[in-house]
Amino acid sequence: MAASSSTSILSPTTTIVHHHSSKLPFTSTSTTTTFTNNRPLTRLHVSTPTNKPANNNTTTSTKKPTSETVFFDGGAHYGDLAANLVLGFTLLWLPLTLAAVFRAFFLRYRFTNLRVTVISGLTGQDRSDFSYKVIKDVQVVPRFIGEWGDIIITLRDGTKVDLRSVPKFREIAKYCLSMAEKPAVVKEAGTKGF
Repeated sequence: MAASSSTSILSPTTTIVHHHSSKLPFTSTSTTTTFTNNRPLTRLHVSTPTNKPANNNTTTSTKKPTSETVFFDGGAHYGDLAANLVLGFTLLWLPLTLAAVFRAFFLRYRFTNLRVTVISGLTGQDRSDFSYKVIKDVQVVPRFIGEWGDIIITLRDGTKVDLRSVPKFREIAKYCLSMAEKPAVVKEAGTKGF
């Protein structure tokens, strides 16, 4: 039994032709099956255009990394969820508990050597990416007793990206500043709390 596929990789429709040969006295048959790809397209929001070539006017050329190395990939800190679940028994704290549950289950942060990615939503299709080149400032707000915290990243166009309940938030903020080639002085703003 031999199978051959006659489509390009980017084609949304796939055609597979099966040739059956058997040792039975009647002739061989061939069937054609067509599959269509009905998956929804995921939009990727990028702050910086990726199709622009880099300026090579400088005498020192820097090599672009060939692979993407992950520094941190995870969701909200588990302590945020636990503290909010304990306090959720009061009706006053219930909305904050629901927000912590949604953060714990439907929000992921990924920091690599090329970009910062925030993946959210019930199906994980809401995705925001931005390069370290567009980072203007990074601030941290410690929560609880400093076990987790919020990272506020200000981009050059004035957009503020608020990353809530991030574990190892000080290390991640220093990493963002070092990748953005800014001085590694993390600004702590606000008061400590939940």
